[in-house]
Amino acid sequence: MNGAVREVTPEVDADTLLAGAQFVDAFRIEIGAATVNAREACTRMVLHGPRWIDVLLRLRNILVSPFGLKTSGEGAPAPHGLIGLFPVVDETPERLVAGFDDYHLDFRIVVDVAGGTAGRQVTSTTLVRTHNLLGRTYLALITPFHKLVVRAMMGRIVEPAR
Repeated sequence: MNGAVREVTPEVDADTLLAGAQFVDAFRIEIGAATVNAREACTRMVLHGPRWIDVLLRLRNILVSPFGLKTSGEGAPAPHGLIGLFPVVDETPERLVAGFDDYHLDFRIVVDVAGGTAGRQVTSTTLVRTHNLLGRTYLALITPFHKLVVRAMMGRIVEPAR
């Protein structure tokens, strides 16, 4: 049975994914028998999310550009291409890792798909390592929005692609 998005204890090796991460959280949704791999789940989250998230991202890009922060994945290594503005840095059918390093902070998004045919689940884990006061301030400001955004984006996984 498909369920609501819920916050869970992160079950990733943070040191391997982003050594020194000061922020790690995870959210999970039960998707029933839906056959979705990690790339498809991430694509549905990022590219088919609610419109208000697009507005928040545009506002964020306007506000951070004077500080020289990245407003997209431009120039970041993307061995497996981009999903939206996120460079995919590692990928298997069960796990996709995206993110990039910037002046103020580095981040990774990890999308894991697990479970049997009748009880599959998707977990999205976010890891952040800040480098300076700007990074710590930015993280403190976006954390409340982050939780709302991730919950809304994950709700799109069980909906058919648009």
